[in-house]
Amino acid sequence: MIKFSHSLFALPFAFSSAILAAGGLPPAYKILWITVAMVSARSAAMGLNRVIDRRIDAQNPRTKNREIPTGVITVADAVAFVVVSSIIFVVSAYMLNPLCLMLSPVALAIIYLYSYTKRFTWVCHIVLGVAIAFAPLGAWIAVRGSFTIEAVPLPVAVVLWLAGFDILYALADIEFDRSHGLHSIPQRFGIRTSLNIARVFHMVTWIFLIICGGVFHMGIVYYTGMAIVAGLLIYEHRLVRPGDLSKLNMAFFNMNGYISITVLVFIAFDKLLG
Repeated sequence: MIKFSHSLFALPFAFSSAILAAGGLPPAYKILWITVAMVSARSAAMGLNRVIDRRIDAQNPRTKNREIPTGVITVADAVAFVVVSSIIFVVSAYMLNPLCLMLSPVALAIIYLYSYTKRFTWVCHIVLGVAIAFAPLGAWIAVRGSFTIEAVPLPVAVVLWLAGFDILYALADIEFDRSHGLHSIPQRFGIRTSLNIARVFHMVTWIFLIICGGVFHMGIVYYTGMAIVAGLLIYEHRLVRPGDLSKLNMAFFNMNGYISITVLVFIAFDKLLG
């Protein structure tokens, strides 16, 4: 029901933020508990989403073979998984520092909220982006023990990056969403306009990554990485066209995994080897 590989979207950004906060490699125990927090939060969010959407998933040809609709996993077992994952997340926040513990219910509330948003608003993609942006924001607080303004550019980039590629993913369900009263940017604005919105989101994502480089006085290594990220974003959008959505999965899973890992690798190279 939950694929660990899906954590690759946000986990590299959490590590990137931790490196920036530490000005180098954070302590090993911080890395451990940031990882546990990230994976448990992501698991709780996806598990709850599967529970809440089980009836919708059963009607959607794309999702009808998921584990809960087919009975491979019971609702009770899925709920238990969400509860255990949430507890692990709170414990990991406790192990990091008091501020992380204090903010953990807020993070859980936002990731829980996302599962309901497509029932009443097309800004659901942005809500998901905010939820995932708690990864780099939480990692910063985990290392520093406080929030400072210099932490902002990377989470903002994550919000827009995630919202942009979630819009692309939602293109696959545009007709289903329209017929079942569900909300999304593709359902509201159509395919062509949605693609343009996603492009704008990703353009602004890249701008905030450049701002992040300026804030942290990055060198040529980092900006070389951001040039690669720009190329990956451009290629991602070339894969999806108004008349051809056949490469959506490649654009969604492959390219965005490459983007997050590229950001991490070049931040690490710049800060650890620079």
